[in-house]
Amino acid sequence: MKLLMIDDDQELTELLCDLLTLEGFEFEACHDSQLAMQHILQKHIDLVLLDVMMPGKNGFDILREMRAARLEIPVLMLTAKGDEFDRVLGLELGADDYLPKPFSDRELLARIKAILRRTHQVKIPEENSDDQVSHDDLVVYPRRQEVLHHGEPIELTSTEFLLLEQFLRHPGEILDKAKLNEQVLGKKLMPFDRSLDMHVSNLRKKIPDRDDNQPRIKTVRGKGYLWLQW
Repeated sequence: MKLLMIDDDQELTELLCDLLTLEGFEFEACHDSQLAMQHILQKHIDLVLLDVMMPGKNGFDILREMRAARLEIPVLMLTAKGDEFDRVLGLELGADDYLPKPFSDRELLARIKAILRRTHQVKIPEENSDDQVSHDDLVVYPRRQEVLHHGEPIELTSTEFLLLEQFLRHPGEILDKAKLNEQVLGKKLMPFDRSLDMHVSNLRKKIPDRDDNQPRIKTVRGKGYLWLQW
């Protein structure tokens, strides 16, 4: 797996290069935020580690450009410790997860591996009917991470795709928020953590309403979420 870190802190990227290469990753760093998109477009990248605070373009600018270009490469945002605004904005723009600075080596590795586990699946060229999940006018192909609405593709991030897959596999069931957080984000739900809520909000915006103009996802206060079956 190839990781690209976009951060102007050269000392930090050198330390992480040693750590992550020892863990078996290919690692590359980009210190100039103005050249970040060029790096991303020219190379095959499995995960981007993206710092928020950089001179010139900041991390949010780069993330906006990635998603506008329909690049669904997973992104782990590196935010200032305790800055909730940065975390929420990053998730709203399509980041897969965030990690406040300073962070420990163990936590960084755990977040990276969790994102890669849930976003990189074995690709099989041909699929049969058993390899798809459908409900009404939506069809999901898990192995190639494709979503079709009335036959037209919908662009989702890897995290949004996994969230939709869980909903379609359990229509009409209340999905416990804590359990869903572990299944989709790969981590336990912590107090005041709004990551899952933001991903659900983003998914709601991207999935068209039903033909009867009713919403598809209902929030069940104190419990979780429900994909409306009828």
